Amino acid sequence: MKISEILTHGKTAFTFEIFPPKKSSSIDTIYNTLDGLYDLNPDFISVTYGAGGNAADTKTCDIAQIIRDKYNIESAVHLTALYNSKEDIDEIVEQLKERGIKNILALRGDRNPDIAPKEDFKYASDLIAYLRTKGDFYIMGGCYPECHPQCASLDEDIENLKRKVDAGTDRLLSQLFFSNDDYMKFVEKVRKAGISVPIEAGIMPVVNKAQIERMVTLCGASLPQKFTRMMARYEEYPDALRDAGIAYAIDQIIDLVSQGVDGIHLYTMNNPYVARKITEAVAGVVRPAK
Repeated sequence: MKISEILTHGKTAFTFEIFPPKKSSSIDTIYNTLDGLYDLNPDFISVTYGAGGNAADTKTCDIAQIIRDKYNIESAVHLTALYNSKEDIDEIVEQLKERGIKNILALRGDRNPDIAPKEDFKYASDLIAYLRTKGDFYIMGGCYPECHPQCASLDEDIENLKRKVDAGTDRLLSQLFFSNDDYMKFVEKVRKAGISVPIEAGIMPVVNKAQIERMVTLCGASLPQKFTRMMARYEEYPDALRDAGIAYAIDQIIDLVSQGVDGIHLYTMNNPYVARKITEAVAGVVRPAK
């Protein structure tokens, strides 16, 4: 089923992201994660696809099929542009069609200094345009509320985003951020640029210091004073930092939903405990009972 058939107009989406087990691990280890997530009833779960992956590695497609067939939750697969050729994408598309998977998150992909990129798709927009010729898929793309780290300015980044949407993007999922004000200003600028597709806010609960240092380095997210105070206060107390990170994410989500955000995309980091605490805390806000 396409995600467009699930997310009715005006509904605040609540979705999860998970990642496949390491290449050295059995795919069966993903059941521990999914067993802890499925009864939280996300609208869909997306499954990441690692940089430098290849069409022969079917874990992403296999897990997406498991999510849909075993857990009765719609799924989406990540596909990356830089490290896939047209032949690779053709092969993956056939796998998706065989499994009946209709939802794709198309990304440029992070650069891996140890792997040479392929030449067919330089940008996510190139991949999205190609996927549009390959079948009736619901195609999502990424966006950076604080500007892509490799882009000269936010205005230029939004111009690139417009090209991505014009290529055939149905929905946008944002990179993580910790300032709701920055996110809402970004959405306002995007709408003024003529981009009207839904935009889900990407929320990553911080549960340890190493995690946040790595992610901020990768995506360039800024750290508000409120957040840095929290980190400084609890960095030597792992359980307290975890709980404070959960509380910070809950506060972000409640504020975003009150401002009419199109959806929340929760980066679960394959941690059912954290995902559950957040989901249970915001359930009545995201999906209020009449």
